Amino acid sequence: MKAFWMATAAAIGLAGCSTVPAEVGAPVASAPQMSEDERVADLLSRMSLERKVAQLIQPQINSFTPEDMRRYRFGSYLNGGNGGPYGDEFAPASEWLRYADEMYLASIAPMKGDEPIIPTIWGTDAVHGHTNVVQATIFPHNIGLGATRDADLIRRIGEATAVEIEVTGIDWNFSPTVAVARDDRWGRTYESYSEDPAIVAPLGAALVEGLQGRKGDPERLGAGHVIATAKHFFGDGGTEQGVDQGDVNGDIEALKSIHAKPYPATIAAGVETIMASFNSINGRKMHGNEALLTDVLRGELGFDGLVVGDWNGHGQVAGCTNTDCPQSLLAGLDIYMVPDDWKGLLETLVSQVEDGTIPMERLDEAVGRVLRMKMRAGLLDEFVKPSDRPNAGDYSLIGSPDHRAIAREAVAKSQVLLKNNDILPLKAGADVLVAGSAADDIAQAAGGWTLTWQGGGDLTNDNFPGATSIWSGIETAVEAGGGTATLSEDGSYTAKPDVAIVVFGEEPYAEFAGDRKHLGFTDTEGLELLRKFKAEGVPTVAVFLSGRPMWMNRELNAADAFVASWLPGGEGAGIADVLTGAMPATGKLGFSWPAECDFGPVNGAEGALFQVGYGLSFGEGGALPALHEECAPLTMGAALDWYVNGRLADGVLANTATGKLDNLRGEAGGITAIGLDRNAQEDARTVTFSPGSSLEFAQGGGDSGLGYRIAYQVLERPRGAVTLKVGSGEALDITQELSVAAGKGWREMVITDACVTDLGPSLVFASEGAFEINIGTVLREEFAEGTDCSF
Repeated sequence: MKAFWMATAAAIGLAGCSTVPAEVGAPVASAPQMSEDERVADLLSRMSLERKVAQLIQPQINSFTPEDMRRYRFGSYLNGGNGGPYGDEFAPASEWLRYADEMYLASIAPMKGDEPIIPTIWGTDAVHGHTNVVQATIFPHNIGLGATRDADLIRRIGEATAVEIEVTGIDWNFSPTVAVARDDRWGRTYESYSEDPAIVAPLGAALVEGLQGRKGDPERLGAGHVIATAKHFFGDGGTEQGVDQGDVNGDIEALKSIHAKPYPATIAAGVETIMASFNSINGRKMHGNEALLTDVLRGELGFDGLVVGDWNGHGQVAGCTNTDCPQSLLAGLDIYMVPDDWKGLLETLVSQVEDGTIPMERLDEAVGRVLRMKMRAGLLDEFVKPSDRPNAGDYSLIGSPDHRAIAREAVAKSQVLLKNNDILPLKAGADVLVAGSAADDIAQAAGGWTLTWQGGGDLTNDNFPGATSIWSGIETAVEAGGGTATLSEDGSYTAKPDVAIVVFGEEPYAEFAGDRKHLGFTDTEGLELLRKFKAEGVPTVAVFLSGRPMWMNRELNAADAFVASWLPGGEGAGIADVLTGAMPATGKLGFSWPAECDFGPVNGAEGALFQVGYGLSFGEGGALPALHEECAPLTMGAALDWYVNGRLADGVLANTATGKLDNLRGEAGGITAIGLDRNAQEDARTVTFSPGSSLEFAQGGGDSGLGYRIAYQVLERPRGAVTLKVGSGEALDITQELSVAAGKGWREMVITDACVTDLGPSLVFASEGAFEINIGTVLREEFAEGTDCSF
């Protein structure tokens, strides 16, 4: 970019042409000697109202085309967590670059008149590397990086990430997250460096410098750098009960002292953009909060860049919809992230400027900030298509050895040793057994925001060329030390090993789908393996993968050594480096580790088993007294919220006759399920049945006798008979009821013993013909006697 783009516009081939068509004209600024303010004023004076408003509209690539870009000239666009070029979220890097060129060329296509042409810009969520793209380096998530306390390392991660982003022709990264997570039940805790803002601030600033370059450096925002975004302003980590997009309440100065504290550091580092948060502060949504977006962010903190919205966040403001929200622009938002409803919002904003609802002065202010960002990035100096920019198309840089070495270092430095009964480091020449289904699962180690939004699911190691699983890293390291390593997921063996490493943890998740009601870890695979080995006299090392600290008293008691590995990403060898002693154990907790699994947040000494800053080094006494193992939430019975916020409850499966359909995503047995925005991003699923297919929800050990309440929507009448089978009862024909519901919006299906003979813990929908239904929630509850079924 900028100083490094030496080619002139006349030398750039556009869509197969050897030169820029004359109608496009020269670079958009008429005089290079103009000041920044003069250049912005000149451009604004020549832009039509429609083109100005288009600069504030940011759609997602799945919902518009290059032809739409040519017609409307959007100022920016994004790819969502499940979005990829040409509808392929697993597209190779070359396709991302090809798409960037198509969109860019459409944005600078000739126009009539002398209106300036403003190139578009592509934004992406590269939150732990450029991990939307196959083969990219997968760095640890922020919760692990916070355990390193190493700002220089994080700066280097930013630099490596920026280069990989540049390879695909993208200009703008929605990172770093500088949330201060204060309730670990929050599903985005792993995106936070720490519960302590004093730890978060310097690490967030370091990532900004790595992505953009340091202030004053002539290479800043040039080759090897992209635009950064500090997010989400502010309070996203402080919601009541850890509910994503929820309420943050309290004295405003006290809240600012925690949740706004990282922002001055990122602003001082020169961050060009800040993203508004979904949450409310004392009842007012941040996307419409002028006192905070304008008075605090710009007035008190002195931010002069642009404020971008989050995914339809403006639609959550009181009195707003996704297509109608002048309140956000008036409050201080500059860009609306409106993934799908872009046309309606654009038309509404134009009308609201024309009728005076939105003053032209405020519109020009917002557009001016977009232009300044592009100007500072060099995008308005010359027309240089993405594939002609530095690093673009050099696919050897995607997941390069140098970048993977940085990731491996980060993994090693992020490991936090919580217990060690003289087991670690592993002795050279040992016979090591590696157990647990997560040991050879790169997707589980990487967590959410990895190739797909929620991560995990149907992803296999084949989706991660060049990456190293934890098992693979251990195998290589142990054998290099003269020992032997064996992978046995179920822990079985013929010859007794010297030590067993058990790798287990949370399944991947993102955002609200990862919200929890308590911190008790419900999956017992790891616990059962640890207890099995203990009974057999085999020393054990527990390697726990998680996006947050969790109540692990049972596992800590059963293990001889316990390592909090967080979500390490794609370089499992970094874990092996610590286990074998090739790297020292230096990681320190950025979060309080809970002593109890009850419902309250832990920040500080009270309620903490281990406090922020805890982490053993080798040779340091690491024995623990026996911990109590009572956890009330784990004995309260089966979950009643079977399917909420796009995620199945623990212990609830969605199956077909031919295989597991995990979390209602992917395809199995004739059922296809894709994400659907109902009240929030992908909080529902569109489920498509092929003829003769069925979808089953089931919970092992679930209560019988409880009814079902299902939120659903049918757009078109079924093409064949649709039945619902509950428990062990007879199938109920619901074809007529669904036909009546077609086209009538979201409805509730209430199933009681008034229409079925058995209310057991399973539901099976079956369709004889092709059929599509949207499913929002599946809940179990006790209904009053005599409650009728309804659809």
